[in-house]
Amino acid sequence: MIEVKSLTKYYGPVRAVDDISFQVKKGEILGFLGPNAAGKTTTMRILTCYLKPTFGTATVCGFDVHKNSLELRRRIGYLPENVPIYPEMRVRTYLHFWAEIKGIPGKKRRGEVNRVAERCGLENVLSRPTGKLSKGFRQRVGLAQALIGDPEVLILDEPTVGLDPKQIIEVRNLIKSFSKEKTILLSTHILPEVSMTCGRVIIINEGKLTAIDTPENLDRHLRKSHRVIMEVKGACESVTHILEHVDGVQAVRPLRIRENFFSYTLDTDIGKEVRPLLAEAVIKNGFNLLEIRPLEMSLEEIFLKLTTQEAGGKGR
Repeated sequence: MIEVKSLTKYYGPVRAVDDISFQVKKGEILGFLGPNAAGKTTTMRILTCYLKPTFGTATVCGFDVHKNSLELRRRIGYLPENVPIYPEMRVRTYLHFWAEIKGIPGKKRRGEVNRVAERCGLENVLSRPTGKLSKGFRQRVGLAQALIGDPEVLILDEPTVGLDPKQIIEVRNLIKSFSKEKTILLSTHILPEVSMTCGRVIIINEGKLTAIDTPENLDRHLRKSHRVIMEVKGACESVTHILEHVDGVQAVRPLRIRENFFSYTLDTDIGKEVRPLLAEAVIKNGFNLLEIRPLEMSLEEIFLKLTTQEAGGKGR
């Protein structure tokens, strides 16, 4: 549904986007991550035809951003980071305005406005001025605007920025519900949102594509060891000594939970399943094993590793 090839964008001498390529499949939610000024918003503006690329190509729903910009715009819904509302307009009037802009025939506009309002939970605020709404409801209005015309692709730039935890959950659930019928490119700084919402992630840094994969695969590629968490009841020194001597264990870090109960974080060899050996060693020596599980790298760790290792290599 979205295909980007060798996309490059210069602002004067500054290269904001540097030869990036990626695809977003139909029905997929793809997370788009990067530090501030990494090139995310520029890329999204190119895909929505707000900007022209300097080099490279991009197509959305088969339409080229250079050659078919009007047709492309009819097939996407775009929510920029700052929701484009007119504070003096009432919600219903605002959505009617967008329905007219998007070419919805006059007889169908009312039904379309009611459809997106219901989908985004706006039925009870349709008569209120948009400027009098809470931040959460303004984001909902922005999403409703993006949904007008039933676009095949949604491009959402920081849709949960500035929301409280309850509002974040509500907007996240809305976005997840859209994925059943739409393709979504989602930019956010809230990394747990990506883990809970997106099947794959793109990480961009200084305009360059650093990684594109599932969080699980990125974890697997970046680790120099596997990590296992264990909870054991028993003397810490004895248990630590036993675990350190299990074949495949690189390091053991104990943490006291409460009296005589300890959690152990173990680094183990890549490609070697040591959990059965660990469990056997603990039980064989008379200690109570309460928990054993693998520990995946968090998306925050992946993000920091991928966006700082290049800078480290440049001596920054």
